[in-house]
Amino acid sequence: MIILFYIAAAIAVISTVCVILQSNIVHALIYLITSLLSVAVIFYVLGAPFAAMLEAIVYAGAIMVLFLFVIMMLNLGQHTRDQEKSWLTSKVWIAPSIMSGILLVQLVNVLSELDHDVELTRVGVLEVSALLFGPYVLAVELASILLLAGLVSAYHLAKK
Repeated sequence: MIILFYIAAAIAVISTVCVILQSNIVHALIYLITSLLSVAVIFYVLGAPFAAMLEAIVYAGAIMVLFLFVIMMLNLGQHTRDQEKSWLTSKVWIAPSIMSGILLVQLVNVLSELDHDVELTRVGVLEVSALLFGPYVLAVELASILLLAGLVSAYHLAKK
């Protein structure tokens, strides 16, 4: 199982880098779906099958289909690809590289101090649904309204 974890982690990192470097937005979306599915595999290997299924169904399924519809609706052409290529100059990568390095140092620091005898707790469907439709129902509804507002805004921007 540990080999599957490392394979899925490598695929997630490589496909996420491909999302960033891809100039064709549809190809970037396919790489993003691959990254999300590999994260679902990581969740499954870590003992969270419900989180893995949610990742695959909600993120790699529903949200990515929404992104694809918005991309098709915006009908981006060659001008957008040229603009994205101009953004990928070497000086643009300095600040994100520094911030990523700081995050990497922090991650290594936290992992080095972590107690490796951590006990896993399984969380089932009943516990998650009780929280989503209980105290966090307002947050779930606000997130869905935010997604709907983004879709309507993209439609109005693309209509012009």
